[in-house]
Amino acid sequence: STSTKRLACATASSGSAVVSPIAVATGCPNTPPPALMCLTASSKARRRSVTTSDEPLLKSISSPIFSAVDRPAPAASSAAGSAAAHATSTAAATIARLEALYEARADSALTGYHAADVHFMSGMIGHHAQALVMSGFAPENGASSTIQTLCARIINAQKDEIDIMQAWLRDRELEGPEIHIEDGHLMIHGPEHASHMPGMLSQEQLDELRRATGRDFDRLFLKYMIMHHEGAVTMVLDLFATDGAAQDDFVFKLASDIQADQSSEIKRMQLMLDELEGSR
Repeated sequence: STSTKRLACATASSGSAVVSPIAVATGCPNTPPPALMCLTASSKARRRSVTTSDEPLLKSISSPIFSAVDRPAPAASSAAGSAAAHATSTAAATIARLEALYEARADSALTGYHAADVHFMSGMIGHHAQALVMSGFAPENGASSTIQTLCARIINAQKDEIDIMQAWLRDRELEGPEIHIEDGHLMIHGPEHASHMPGMLSQEQLDELRRATGRDFDRLFLKYMIMHHEGAVTMVLDLFATDGAAQDDFVFKLASDIQADQSSEIKRMQLMLDELEGSR
């Protein structure tokens, strides 16, 4: 899906895009040293980019790396052997210092979130889950091929985003909603607000959609999914309007992608609904 492609790099990390401090020091962004390559997946997932406050340290320690790596091999002698050992020791100490900096950035990424970020993530999980239920009615309710294609796209995109948001919460040891869908019925366990976000259908509206078939289903699905998407856009705007929220690069990008994707789908669905009602 479009949203999934744009988030591919960010999804793998459940955090911000990162420039390794080793890459900054050595100028080799695609070839981190072996010591850094041994970092755990969760550590990599929380890496942060180097800030300007780190530049003096990086400048002061980049020279030993180059001198250790690029210096021509000296003539075989005890003095040369001693110099080589010293260079190796210096390079090892440099990498250790950079790894410490690297880990500090990762740790800060886990605490650099706002309460509104958590509310948005947990609320959007429940919001997306209801979209899965609504879209899941299409095949058995005799929806047109066009509506079934739309529903399949919604399911693929929003399942992926649910996984991403749940991982973001887990990485920070925060409570997130657990969703269970069985026979077209949704159960959400966790924060109560996840079941009551803007644009979500009432139980009566869901039952109405569940009973609709054929052309009536197509019309009602479009009507309700437009309302549902508009609610998601409202959630993003509320997040961005909150002072201090969405400062985490990943939260900002995810929310921006949701707003862009769902705004675009609202326009397409409105055209489909207008055409359907115009041909009555």
